[in-house]
Amino acid sequence: MASEDAYTAEPFVPSRGGLPALRKAAADCRGCPLHRDATQTVFGTGNPHARVMLIGEQPGDQEDRQGEPFVGPAGKLLDRALEEAGLNPADAYVTNAVKHFKFTRADPHKRRIHKSPTRREATACAPWLAAELALVEPEIVVVLGATAGKALLGSSFRVTRVRGTVLEEEIHGRPERLVPTVHPSAVLRADDREAAYRGLVADLKVAAQALG
Repeated sequence: MASEDAYTAEPFVPSRGGLPALRKAAADCRGCPLHRDATQTVFGTGNPHARVMLIGEQPGDQEDRQGEPFVGPAGKLLDRALEEAGLNPADAYVTNAVKHFKFTRADPHKRRIHKSPTRREATACAPWLAAELALVEPEIVVVLGATAGKALLGSSFRVTRVRGTVLEEEIHGRPERLVPTVHPSAVLRADDREAAYRGLVADLKVAAQALG
């Protein structure tokens, strides 16, 4: 059995065919063990020529069941925040750093509880994200939360240090402009949800302004 260091989606990523070919191939990805327990691969969706790409951590329970990213409560909150910031959710492309739902539960009849993917799992899934970035060619990448930030920018990334700023970095061989912010699920968990929501909207306004 291969070690975790050997996990990679690279052999499953097609070299041609655009986003439809990527999405179809990703459905059969076996690049890491997360596919074993997840219902299905949850690939990115949205405008294939989007100026804004939003990258989250991984699918949640509802996303895993429905096969689309950001369709649960966090996704609905994100759509509202985008609109308030002057960004049309329908014009964006949304995806996750990891394409399978990682979870735990006390017994088979209990609710599935989100479990953060490891750095190695995010690295294994990185070829899908690299291919999405290369095809969509967004002008701004909104990084939603710490796991997505670490997947893109390394283990030293701290969302609290750089949220709401425009970073210029080379990501998967491409120069990108990134605006980090919190994941919308963190807003839902916040003690002061209204203040957390206002902070998310403020960060998204930075992304909107960066587009010009």
